[in-house]
Amino acid sequence: MSKKKKKYYTVWKGHHTGVFESWDDCKAQIKDFEGAQYKSFATFEAAKKAYKGNYKDYIGKSKKFVSELSDELLKKIGQPNYNSIAVDAAVSGNPGKMEYQGVDTKTKKRLFHQGPFEEGTNNIGEFLAIVHALAFLKKQNSNRIIYTDSKTAISWVKKKTANTKLERSEKNKPLFDLVDRAITWLKTNNYATTIVKWETKAWGEIPADFGRK
Repeated sequence: MSKKKKKYYTVWKGHHTGVFESWDDCKAQIKDFEGAQYKSFATFEAAKKAYKGNYKDYIGKSKKFVSELSDELLKKIGQPNYNSIAVDAAVSGNPGKMEYQGVDTKTKKRLFHQGPFEEGTNNIGEFLAIVHALAFLKKQNSNRIIYTDSKTAISWVKKKTANTKLERSEKNKPLFDLVDRAITWLKTNNYATTIVKWETKAWGEIPADFGRK
């Protein structure tokens, strides 16, 4: 088994700013901090250089992805179906501020975006993103498929429920109102849209990724 590569985290806006050597240290600076700005880098030098620069110049920019899978396995997996949209969610803290979006898989053009919501989780965001995409494609009478990198969210959609352990509160009421609407939509609408797991190890981060971690 290959050793996990170390990452360095630049925090431009947070409780404390600078370069941090672990995700836990980075997370402590951005949790419950409105408008937090952060991103991971492969080397300390790159993270330090980024810290001296502008957050907007780095978000969404990354080097070309090179898969570590064998050629045989890559051939078996094949290429993404670009007649599709990709969805993803991002959360600062767990629970924390959550947002989600859907993009055109090939062009990465944003098709929809919701949030940030208070006291959300990544699983809830991924679930809402899929349901939003289903409604979006049905309204357009589109035959495109949906890509997500969340097996949990796919399972929730199939079961037409959000099996979250997150407790409801006044703070996250708007989010749970949206969850309830999503569940109702699943139970009252038929759809033929295919939902597919994005092959991250073969293709890199899903195009809808927020580029923060």
